[in-house]
Amino acid sequence: MALLENNEARRKRMARYAKAMGHPIRLYVLELLSKQSCCYSGDLSEELPIAKSTLSQHLKELKDAGLIQGQIETPRVKYCINRENWKEASTLFKTLFDS
Repeated sequence: MALLENNEARRKRMARYAKAMGHPIRLYVLELLSKQSCCYSGDLSEELPIAKSTLSQHLKELKDAGLIQGQIETPRVKYCINRENWKEASTLFKTLFDS
């Protein structure tokens, strides 16, 4: 029973990561952030041809899933990859695709 519960928790985490990555804009943000230490939301809005409010919603989804983290540096927010969860997501998906 414990193994089944562990697998269920693992699948829930994987599904949450997959949902957060389920939009091309979010994947682009993750690609950008994975290639640098951090980035300010204003820099991201210059990079992407979308409204700031739309970008904010995408960043919130990635943050809620734990794939990125944000730090307020008034008046800006600095975003970075959450390295621990990024590694976990990578391992979970690699395990799935290799099985």
